[in-house]
Amino acid sequence: GVDGDAQRLSQISWLLFLKIFDDQEAELEIMHDHYTSPIPEDLRWRNWAADAEGITGDELLSFLNNRLFAELKGMQANPVLDARAFVVQSVFEDAFNYMKSGQLLRQVINKVNEIEFNDEHERCVCSDRYGEILKGWQGGGEAGECCTPGAVTQVRVDGTDAQLGDKILDPACGTGGFLTCAIETVRRQHVKTVEQEQQLQQIIYGVEKKPLPHLLCTTNM
Repeated sequence: GVDGDAQRLSQISWLLFLKIFDDQEAELEIMHDHYTSPIPEDLRWRNWAADAEGITGDELLSFLNNRLFAELKGMQANPVLDARAFVVQSVFEDAFNYMKSGQLLRQVINKVNEIEFNDEHERCVCSDRYGEILKGWQGGGEAGECCTPGAVTQVRVDGTDAQLGDKILDPACGTGGFLTCAIETVRRQHVKTVEQEQQLQQIIYGVEKKPLPHLLCTTNM
């Protein structure tokens, strides 16, 4: 029920984002005794999507269109004081559910549920597949938009020789290829402690004005 590559990418991106976010929260709950999710409890992926026999059909569509999207779009969050809530709100401010069949949507959700993003191998495989989808997207090419091959991205990132004390900016970051490559490169070369990982989180900056690439970038990162 979706129309074209742009809607397909947008649809799969917000689904992947919520699953990735939930898997990350599972780790945070183990690491931090008092972790609290910025997402209302009944809107968390684990509480409406994780059960393969859970809500489907018109009930699922009503839940998504009238509750989940409305509340996540309407979240008020300070980007400094409540960064995770701000990320959720920024992802959903331009996201929509394009699927018209709740039964088919449940099948897609169940497929996404098969991916364990806390498993490094599965995460890498999914990242590769996601990258292939982005590269195959035919929506780029207008106004100078293009997809930079991974090898070229890596060469450019290596050439910057970024250190933890630097700031890394991509002022037209698109789907986040350069930024994600920079994060992984700096992490691999310089991050050894939790404090250094926190420092890495503070040096990455990107700007993307178009809603769909912004959504893809946030999910990609």
